[in-house]
Amino acid sequence: MKNFKHLFKTNVGSFVPTIVALAYAIGIQAQDFKLTEGGYFQCEGVDVMAFYDFYPEGHQGGVSILMNGNRVATNGDIRMEATPGQWQPVPKQLRREAKGNTIVAELAYPDSSRHLTGFNPMIYPDLQLRYTVTTEAVGNHVEVTVDLDRPIPEEWLGKVGFNLEFYPGALFGKPWLMDSQSGIFPRQPNSPLATTTPNYLRTGDFHQKGKSIIDFKRLTRTDKGYNPIIADDIIAEPYCVGRRFVSRPDDNYNKVTIESMTADLKLYDGRMNHNNGWFVLRSEIPAGKTKGAIKWIITPTVVKGWRYQPVIQTSQVGYLTHQQKVAVVEMDSRDGAEGAAELIYIGAEGEKVVRTMPLNKWGNFLRYQYARLDFSDIVTPGLYKIRYRNVQSSVFRIDDTVFDRGVWQPVIEYFLPNQMCHMRVNEKYRVWHDRCHMDDARMARNENGIDGYDQKPGLSPFAEEEEVDGLAVGGWHDAGDLDLRIESQIGEAYNLAMIYEQFKPEIDVTTIDQQQHLTEIHQADGKNDILQQIEHGALSVCAAYRALGRPYRGIISHDLRQYAMLGDAAAMTDGIKGNDDDRWVYTEDNPMRDLTTAAHLAGATRVLKLHNDTLAAQCLEMARALFAREEPVAGAKLHAAVELYLTTGDAVYRNYILQNQAAAIKNIGRNAPILARLARQWEQQGDKQERRFAATFRKALPACVEQMKNEAAKTPYGVPYEPSIWGAGWGIQSFGVKYYYLTKYYPELFEPQPVYSALDFILGCHPGSNTASFASGVGAKSATVAYGTTRADWSYVPGGVVSGTAIIRPDFPELLEFPYLWQQTEYVLGGGSSDYMFLVLAAKHLMK
Repeated sequence: MKNFKHLFKTNVGSFVPTIVALAYAIGIQAQDFKLTEGGYFQCEGVDVMAFYDFYPEGHQGGVSILMNGNRVATNGDIRMEATPGQWQPVPKQLRREAKGNTIVAELAYPDSSRHLTGFNPMIYPDLQLRYTVTTEAVGNHVEVTVDLDRPIPEEWLGKVGFNLEFYPGALFGKPWLMDSQSGIFPRQPNSPLATTTPNYLRTGDFHQKGKSIIDFKRLTRTDKGYNPIIADDIIAEPYCVGRRFVSRPDDNYNKVTIESMTADLKLYDGRMNHNNGWFVLRSEIPAGKTKGAIKWIITPTVVKGWRYQPVIQTSQVGYLTHQQKVAVVEMDSRDGAEGAAELIYIGAEGEKVVRTMPLNKWGNFLRYQYARLDFSDIVTPGLYKIRYRNVQSSVFRIDDTVFDRGVWQPVIEYFLPNQMCHMRVNEKYRVWHDRCHMDDARMARNENGIDGYDQKPGLSPFAEEEEVDGLAVGGWHDAGDLDLRIESQIGEAYNLAMIYEQFKPEIDVTTIDQQQHLTEIHQADGKNDILQQIEHGALSVCAAYRALGRPYRGIISHDLRQYAMLGDAAAMTDGIKGNDDDRWVYTEDNPMRDLTTAAHLAGATRVLKLHNDTLAAQCLEMARALFAREEPVAGAKLHAAVELYLTTGDAVYRNYILQNQAAAIKNIGRNAPILARLARQWEQQGDKQERRFAATFRKALPACVEQMKNEAAKTPYGVPYEPSIWGAGWGIQSFGVKYYYLTKYYPELFEPQPVYSALDFILGCHPGSNTASFASGVGAKSATVAYGTTRADWSYVPGGVVSGTAIIRPDFPELLEFPYLWQQTEYVLGGGSSDYMFLVLAAKHLMK
């Protein structure tokens, strides 16, 4: 800094106005932050949110900074580690109040409901703390103040601090400043390392009586080296220490300055101890402090007059010639939305404007305003794009062959083969993964497990940790994880069975050899790949039922080191049965899930008869047994009865349906897609009782039509969309699949458009500036950085379908190109990709 002192020694009067003039020239102006009706602070294009979200393990919550359409920092809150991950303790939010120019949140440690138990067990150290975080707008900056109810005990000094996480995907290769220091955010975390005392050595006694608990010694084992729940023992030394930090000093659209008034700022790299970590700015709580223990002044650079650039949202694949074609334009809420858009045909001789389209203003949704562009009457095949002002959409096709190649096929051609467990999966030169998990499985202990698994006593004929033979067959790794859940296994098989039953698609591009546990992608074997994949899912479910006498909950690793593994699935275990690396199999007492399994097995049976008679018989036997054993639960038993009747024609299932007519009609919105096939059949061919049931069902459908229309009309996308922390893509696909049954069997009541709208949403016509297709490798632009088995490589699996655009609450749609945000970019089995595949084929079928 001393080299620049001469600038300030003389002619100060003329120098200061020059700075002001330069600031105005680049559009920067000191303005005030105001609390909006949405409950956050806003100044031009900059928002500061505070504790509206609460999902810290997913890098979402606390104090967050959004700048000009991008989330730059988040999770501003008290944490007990410098660089926490998803298994480190988070506080319990007690209250939040937004009033005047302040947002006050009160929080506390521990959250006893999560201590060593629950879906995502955490270890809370022996520290009880209650505190408030006050976020206050003061002119052109925001002040964050932390008040504690008591000083931090001496043994916890250096452990408890205020963290703010910076999104790494936008920072690689970009600069930072700390006082007189400078640096570049690196692509990978870099040494030196720092060693600290891990918090788990001082674990508190906060467990709630009556709750299942995870084994502490197993959870904290270190004999295998790294353990992600003990991730505070080895971290990276901070890149810098100081009092005034500037991120992105080179870019006023992303520049934010943070000054600490109470303790040093330290810049850490959270990726050193968690692959999915972010950059973390942190101040440790000083000794003896309570009131004003932490005070930060956050000054985001405000660019005067910034407006959100219009975004044109279309299908990244294109449209059939005679389907309705609607693009959506998303604009700043302050935009006048004037002018017209142009539809441009792209031919061999160049580009030609074929339609000028006035904006059909829809209104406000989330934080933006929307307009729709309808070009349904354009039927000439070819390449097109849409231009509005200075922005353009991706290029898309209009053609009746638009879904014929490389759209639904990657699901069955790449994604499902890659996810196959107990197989070696080759693709010419490439090995997706070697033969894996041939040592499955041992009986789980009677305790809380990982990722929602919880074994209760008395539900298995096997002793704890006893070998359960016959389970090293079939199944798919559950996308981002490597476990086999009952709903993902039989749910996927059922979805594929319905696809085959409804559309009979022919595809044979893969060799699947169950005897050799070998899959060869792009090597035909003369068998339909869809039938072979249905078989693969059913093999796992039926094998577990034969061994255990009931459905499994699933098969999963029993320690976090295995569970968090990224790489070849064959590296998770040694393939030798009877040792400590074997996965565990869990059972459960869950009538809802058992009845849904019965329905799915019965549906799969009808298709499996064409491919594997023995397995089909096993599926049907299991479905019958589950139906007979379980008491009615919501609509699950009705669903099972419908599928079993369609499969067998047995009177017991027919009678159950007829006897439960009143309940079925009462919940028509949920049950209509389940009953549509059967009710239409009874309407045309049934006996007197059946025709009476069908007539009552039909009479109830108009209310269902009205309900669906009202839900779809709430968004500019023509589909029901309730934004939440998780991306809504899978739910919208499921809606489209269910709606297909209604429009196919009752076309006089249900228009087909919602099926196309749901498909368009998945393929790119969805909220936010990232208009990528949720189906990886499909369309002009798609999600090619995804939370799947290749996430450590920032890569993707073709045909995987991500969860999609999520909401930074209350109103900011976000789809980051980042592989570690499961709520935005995760793949899933049991609906994600197979529902998408169904939608594509349904769209083709309905157009006929």
